Amino acid sequence: MVALKSGEVDAYVARPDPARPIALLHGPDAGLVSERAEALIRSAVDDINDPFALVRLNGDDLAADPARLVDEAGTVPLFGGRRAIWVRAGSRDFSAAVTALANVPLRDCRVVIEAGDLKRGAPLRSACERAAAIAVLPCYGDGERDLSRLIDDELRGAGLAIAADARAVLLPLLGGDRRASRSEVRKLALYARGKETVELDDVLAAVADASALVIDGVIDAAFAGRTAEVAAQFAKARAAGTAPGRLVTTALARVSELHRGRLAIEAGTPFATVVEEIAPRAHFRRRPAAEAALKAWTASRLERVMAELAAAALDSRRLSGSAAALAEPVVSRVLMMIAIAARRKS
Repeated sequence: MVALKSGEVDAYVARPDPARPIALLHGPDAGLVSERAEALIRSAVDDINDPFALVRLNGDDLAADPARLVDEAGTVPLFGGRRAIWVRAGSRDFSAAVTALANVPLRDCRVVIEAGDLKRGAPLRSACERAAAIAVLPCYGDGERDLSRLIDDELRGAGLAIAADARAVLLPLLGGDRRASRSEVRKLALYARGKETVELDDVLAAVADASALVIDGVIDAAFAGRTAEVAAQFAKARAAGTAPGRLVTTALARVSELHRGRLAIEAGTPFATVVEEIAPRAHFRRRPAAEAALKAWTASRLERVMAELAAAALDSRRLSGSAAALAEPVVSRVLMMIAIAARRKS
């Protein structure tokens, strides 16, 4: 079974296909992956908090014991009724467990596998795409239309409309992570409670912290080697009013963080430990980018990037008055160069 197309994903989540009771959700938008996985689980069981109805498994455990997944899927609930299994992928390959499960008929049981940004050819993704009983649901970042729909849905539920200028400013502050975006819109709705329409001042007052999402997006994309994403996220940052100088300052802090991480890895610290320090569970949306960056760079290469960023920071500070507009291409160029270098990995 090949991956579902974008229009088919929402349809599957709304009404899962009984012929494909197993679903793999993966992609760069961790919030969207998690949100869709939870929606599939909630529609599969009567009570998500019932331990007899819902079993939560870790992919790393299944890698050590592949037969456990088939055993759990075939277990009859103590008090009858529907059952679901929620698997969260880890760092180990458990595709053998999934392949075995795909060949077993499931009765009144749904299996949802929540994974990160799996590259084409990754064992888990390949195993799922080959199986007729598995639906593969890619979860990519929201586009402007998706974000606009999310804003309307959340605000309408709170009895609010939104002014055109407020929407124009809010849109660039969202994206990259569905749950983070939804949380920001809900916070905005709470702030504007009692009004009929969300105005520009409300957005500036309530969603100011969302600019950090935009900055993280462009910097993480650069060090992870996502060139196309760098351009899009940089445009979002500038539309949100983020100064080029702030972007390069954040990039300097990030390269220092990655440099410490690479030194630790090269000294023998486990990769997973370093990732946890850079992108702890509280910042799970940054984890795929942190992992990609730590794999793409060495400590010595990051030292050269430090020098390039320091030079860009100095150049952007020197530009003032009528030349201030030149700071934007200076910073944009160095971030794109970093992304290109990350892709080369040499």
